[in-house]
Amino acid sequence: MNKAVFIDKDGTLVKDVPYNVDPDLIVFEPYAFEALYLLQRLGHLLIIISNQPGVRLGYFEESKLKIVKQKINTSLNTSKIRLNGFYYCPHTPEDDCDCRKPKPGLIVKAANDLKIDLAQSWMIGDILNDVEAGRSCGCKTILINNGNETEWLVNNMRVPHFMARDLREMAKIILRFTAKNNGNGKLEQL
Repeated sequence: MNKAVFIDKDGTLVKDVPYNVDPDLIVFEPYAFEALYLLQRLGHLLIIISNQPGVRLGYFEESKLKIVKQKINTSLNTSKIRLNGFYYCPHTPEDDCDCRKPKPGLIVKAANDLKIDLAQSWMIGDILNDVEAGRSCGCKTILINNGNETEWLVNNMRVPHFMARDLREMAKIILRFTAKNNGNGKLEQL
């Protein structure tokens, strides 16, 4: 079984530009490449999990998300980072689907597709819906506390295991956790 880092796209991996499908407006958050490279070296698959209601709302065609995925892939590939999956929900909250975070449907689908052990995996996001989606399927969670969360409605499923200021700190948390739990000093080797 594989282990993975599931990462929210908008506001976590890339700057949040609402309903953006223009590849020229895709700007990665600080330390994104450094963090993902380290996590990939630790053996984690890297998978984007994203709500994209702009499709259902008619703001853009679903096919435009292929261009976004290609831009992200190309950018990551220049830093020798491989994106293993790009899963998105095209629905609005009113659709009450199973794939829109905070429900865990996309994570579960990715886990089934890529043979991922969710107990050995992480969900990273900038809002508590990301945390809830990860906790709902047994992942460890990290909230990137960058000011994007505005609805601090907290229950046990919405409390992150860890909080980080940015993606560099997120990667360090996972590295320390992995080294501590493996007991093999792998942190020092990276």
